[in-house]
Amino acid sequence: MGLYRYLRRERIQVVNTHSGIDSWIGAIASKLAGAPLLIRTRHLNLPLRRNRFNFVHFMADRIVTCGESMRRMLISQCGFPPAQLASIPTGVDFSRFRPTKNRSRVRAEIGVGDDDYLILMVGVIRGVKRHAVALEAFRRLAADADMTLALAGDGPMRPDMERLAQSLGIADHVRFLGQREDVPDLITAADLLLLTSRSEGVPQAVTQALGLGTPVVSTDVGGVPELIRHEQTGLLVPAEDPPAVAEGISRPASDPAPGRRLATQGKTHVMAGFSLAAMLDKTERLLHDGLAQKTARR
Repeated sequence: MGLYRYLRRERIQVVNTHSGIDSWIGAIASKLAGAPLLIRTRHLNLPLRRNRFNFVHFMADRIVTCGESMRRMLISQCGFPPAQLASIPTGVDFSRFRPTKNRSRVRAEIGVGDDDYLILMVGVIRGVKRHAVALEAFRRLAADADMTLALAGDGPMRPDMERLAQSLGIADHVRFLGQREDVPDLITAADLLLLTSRSEGVPQAVTQALGLGTPVVSTDVGGVPELIRHEQTGLLVPAEDPPAVAEGISRPASDPAPGRRLATQGKTHVMAGFSLAAMLDKTERLLHDGLAQKTARR
């Protein structure tokens, strides 16, 4: 009731929900309070089923997805009208997302030599990210003593992945870095950013890496192809396929120049369409048009 009273008292015009819990609270409160425009932002590339538990997700006037693939899925699999949906990828403020330490210092801090080939993964260590696939792929490459895989992030499956690295005989080549606040520094210190997820929206780690000019190899899932155009802005590999991931890594590792060219093209691509400024422009237009349509009907 507190949110309902606040919306009524302040005459709030737009309510935007992002998670399952606030979708319930925000949707019901906004409708009771008479807020003209209810927006639901979806961050997961999963379909919505129409049932008695999910009805609040269908109360929104507009649904924002974090990628075009998510938008198409909600149209084709869930029956949402195209006009109700807008794809607005989460933007990165590249004016602030910059490294503060030099490459050699960062590498020294994590125990990696200047001449080592450093592969970086950034993200929560949980099942959907498929770190196990990355470790299995890396096992095929770890005979190269000058190659290191660094995992930035923590999560429920970290102990499992540490045990897997041991059992695969690659623990000496793998760094579990835990939660980090210096992600821009890590990305610029790396030779390659790797993503092995089985499901994604439009992943921030890939956007950030491209924005900083670091080559990317990623699984071809969800909204990743909106960022990585295969052989143009990076390399795409099949999900759940360690040999293909290993091959994807080995290409830029054995011949870095083409990878750097792809990264340069990727930087141009994300700066144009995936910046904070681009996200704010699209959001402002959505709010303006949505409110205009809703108030015109009253």
